[in-house]
Amino acid sequence: MKPSPIRPLASLALVIAILTAACNTGSSPSPTATGGLTAPTASPAAGSSAEPSSAPVKLTVGLGYVPNVQFAQFYLADQAGYYRDAGLDVTFQNGRDADLIPLAAQGQVDVAIADGTSVIPAVSHGIDVRYLATIYAKFPNVVFAKASSGIKTAADLKGRKIGTPGNYGSSWIMLQALLDSAGLTTADAKISYYPDYGQLIGVEQGQVDAATGFANNEPLQLARTGSPPVVLTVDSIVPLPGNGLIAGTKTLQTKRDAIALFIGATLRAMDEISADPEKGMTAAIKAVPEIASDRDAQRSVLDATIDMWHSTLTDSQGLGAIDLDGWTKSIAFMTRLQPELVPNPVTVDGVVDDSLLPVR
Repeated sequence: MKPSPIRPLASLALVIAILTAACNTGSSPSPTATGGLTAPTASPAAGSSAEPSSAPVKLTVGLGYVPNVQFAQFYLADQAGYYRDAGLDVTFQNGRDADLIPLAAQGQVDVAIADGTSVIPAVSHGIDVRYLATIYAKFPNVVFAKASSGIKTAADLKGRKIGTPGNYGSSWIMLQALLDSAGLTTADAKISYYPDYGQLIGVEQGQVDAATGFANNEPLQLARTGSPPVVLTVDSIVPLPGNGLIAGTKTLQTKRDAIALFIGATLRAMDEISADPEKGMTAAIKAVPEIASDRDAQRSVLDATIDMWHSTLTDSQGLGAIDLDGWTKSIAFMTRLQPELVPNPVTVDGVVDDSLLPVR
């Protein structure tokens, strides 16, 4: 079983095309302590009524792509009863960013995991969602190549053949950021498109010199073929926001407390898996039994995923912490890089809401 990454936004145009004005509403319980993390208190929106504390609040959670080991923290929080103990009735729904962002805006999913570089243009185009908690504190998209290629820095990509799914989404933005750091653009390289995400095979077979991918996927698979990989990351160039939890603004008006409790319970599971990854493996295998057929490979994916949960910021402020300065820089960078993606001004306050993070 090959590891399956959380795929980037397929097309902003697709997001806009399927967005409608519809939005579901719901109600929230009073916040309670969850695993030592206390959810911040939020007052119900005017005109809304809180459900009795004895009635669990239903939350539909969009996890993206397909069930896999990268969602171990959600599986653990569910199986260990952390959501239940918080008064929540959680249902998971898998799908693409391109679907989940507008569905969150509509309220058809209450919470979703989405890439920050997809959320910025979505908000710029009037899609009302907010980024609430960081999952990937390190940006997961990378450029990888065989070590034998001689590629060591972004400057070495000049004139090289680079495979990528297309000129869209987080991988494309990351690639442009890497090239920009060396005074290059995509015109300075030879871009080959792999719309079915076959760029790893392209690197293995020498069709391309390098390719975009995910730190917890393609480089690990390349290493298992006996070809040591070189990986170029963007974090030190521009702090692009990785995948995190989002919700629609209308849903936040009616289920704010419940979502805060969901975040706290999920972060509790992330802390536990960070301390004992085998807890994550056990929960993931219970949720997705086929993971057990390739356990060693899947454990390497989980280990790489756990590493991406952590950064200097999260180590000091706790998992889930949002790098507000990084978001400011990312918005400015994306606006300069692709103004057609961010045609209307976006502020950090207009895209991020960190008030639902638990008090530690």
